[in-house]
Amino acid sequence: MIKYRTHTCNEITEEDVGKKVILSGFVKTIRDLGGCVFIDLRDHYGITQLTTEDEKLLEQIKSLKVESTIRVEGTIVKRPEDNINENLKTGKVEIEIACLEVLNDVLLPLPFEVDKSTEVKEDLRLQYRFLDLRNESIHQKIVFRSKVLKALREKMDQMGFVEIQTPILTSSSPEGARDFLIPSRIHPGEFYALPQAPQQFKQLLMISGFDKYYQIAPCFRDEDPRADRSPGEFYQLDFEMAFATQEEVLAVLKEIATDIFTKLGHAKVSEDSFVEIPYKEAMETYGTDKPDLRNPLVLHDVTECFEGSGFKAFEDKTVKCIAIDSSSVTRRFFDEMAEYAKDGLGLKGLAWIKINEDGSVVGPIAKFLSEERVQKLYEITHAKENYGLFFVADRYEKACKDAGLVRDELGKRLNLIDPDIYKLCFIVDFPFYEKNDEGKIDFGHNPFSMPKGGLEALKNKNPLDIVAYQYDMVCNGYEIASGAVRNHDTRIMTKAFEIAGYSEETVKTKFGALYNAFKFGAPPHAGAAPGIDRIIMLLLGENNIREVIAFPKNSKARDLLMGAPAKVTEEQLRDVHIALRK
Repeated sequence: MIKYRTHTCNEITEEDVGKKVILSGFVKTIRDLGGCVFIDLRDHYGITQLTTEDEKLLEQIKSLKVESTIRVEGTIVKRPEDNINENLKTGKVEIEIACLEVLNDVLLPLPFEVDKSTEVKEDLRLQYRFLDLRNESIHQKIVFRSKVLKALREKMDQMGFVEIQTPILTSSSPEGARDFLIPSRIHPGEFYALPQAPQQFKQLLMISGFDKYYQIAPCFRDEDPRADRSPGEFYQLDFEMAFATQEEVLAVLKEIATDIFTKLGHAKVSEDSFVEIPYKEAMETYGTDKPDLRNPLVLHDVTECFEGSGFKAFEDKTVKCIAIDSSSVTRRFFDEMAEYAKDGLGLKGLAWIKINEDGSVVGPIAKFLSEERVQKLYEITHAKENYGLFFVADRYEKACKDAGLVRDELGKRLNLIDPDIYKLCFIVDFPFYEKNDEGKIDFGHNPFSMPKGGLEALKNKNPLDIVAYQYDMVCNGYEIASGAVRNHDTRIMTKAFEIAGYSEETVKTKFGALYNAFKFGAPPHAGAAPGIDRIIMLLLGENNIREVIAFPKNSKARDLLMGAPAKVTEEQLRDVHIALRK
């Protein structure tokens, strides 16, 4: 016997007029017109209008609250012509109520109107996320997420990948972020770690003879929150391929991205997408390893133009320049950019000049530029009349990064970025090593990658000059996938970790499974991991990753709905042999 519903709230049409139906759902709105009541009933699928003029039902509905769950029995009737709603699938019909049962009433005041939940403070939305998710726009984002996951699985299956789940409780691993540690009750003083990525397991699967693996993998990293990064946990499409090169993995990433962004994206994939840009070139030209290529502005190195100029602020520094067509902006634009650089970006300053229509140069630093120096600027930047030039000076790395931030802001303020385009690229040749905050050599990206030049490069080159078979896929200024050709040789692995300060004994202890497995005919292998949350954010045109996750943590990494993190009892701590430091 059907108890709660014969139809869902988006199913009934004019063809069903005269049928008796049972519907259940949430009360979206109640409109009392005096002697006649209209109720919009909402469920997961859509909205249906209910109506009655029956006095008993009208009396019952007086105490009914918005967002209560109800069950109704009734007959489908046509709406009057002046009451048709073309925006609803069910907008030409309504249900004449015969019987209404309150399944569960709302017992507390609503913290916000569900339909206006996006207008309230985010923390309040997240505290009552179960109500926020009833908002149709938010609800549909989570439904869309399901469609993306389904499409990804279908694509991977189509390309011959096998889905395999890897463990959640594993060992701690230095992969660039802090681990979440889990104390063991059975083994006092020992800890599991939640995986930052299924890195070692997917490599072991290749050694196990699986040719193409993938999974929708949960990953856990104790990182600070950002608008484009979910704190604590995120999901990625993790995949690995045996007997594969970097170019073969990039081809798979291109096919996945083209398929998903073309079918499900709100914008078009640019025809000139998927160019390969070396990391060093990306930093030199865009000031970032995740450039938004929709922005046509680039950085120019104009250090030589200021050598011996007498401008002390630029002495012994790298000077990066961005040239813009300033024919449509006022002097105020330049001043506002300088203010933004100082107050918004924390720069010491942002120097600039403007080239007038007659070729004369004005601006705060114009007096330091002779005619010959200005001519050299023209040659390097391709500037001309009615152009403006912005300058950032600092040590090389910082000058590039700061100028990149200025480039981003200029692109926005000059409306140079087309919101209806996805422009994807690959960043390749990442530095294998970098100096950490203590000035020591450390892994720059992924310790399990293969350095270009192999063992010979590790033995003979300056570590900071070694690049790796590491690559990122970038879309519209966001890194959406990261991967590498893996190190599958114990000699190379041992040497690579030795340079980063790990002894061979430490490698055997921390990475014993991989270290031993490499000695049993490990095949060359490579892979990557597109970030699912970030991809969905881009597909929907959102700027905040929390909008596309069902139960996200807030900007301070707190789960306001469940109250996590939270204190635990002394007994729970004793069970896992933990004492708290104060």
